[in-house]
Amino acid sequence: MDLLEEYRRANLYFDSGDPSGAARLLEPIIAAEPDNSAVRQLLARSYFQSAQLGRAEEQLRELIARDPSDHYAHHVLGRTLERLGRPSQALRHLRLAAAMRSEHSDYLAALRRVEAKVNGRVP
Repeated sequence: MDLLEEYRRANLYFDSGDPSGAARLLEPIIAAEPDNSAVRQLLARSYFQSAQLGRAEEQLRELIARDPSDHYAHHVLGRTLERLGRPSQALRHLRLAAAMRSEHSDYLAALRRVEAKVNGRVP
């Protein structure tokens, strides 16, 4: 198997709106190259987009364990935890992402939305 070609195919699947198909292509690649952060990030995004949230959480936690300064992984993990109905856990990751990249309006919007949920306000 040509891993680079499979990764490119997975990107095409993801970009064309088939995150489940992308994940199927990425799973054997990450098994062969577990330290490849680009593959792991696309796999996490594919899981997130296809509502395989437990799998997304697992991949995102691995990315953060390898690089705690990965603002995007913190943001997507926060969004994943929010979708899983765990806003208190999401808040920590969304705060970190927003602190690292305060210029991202979507980071701030997610943070405000989850803060409202945690504080009992309607977002």
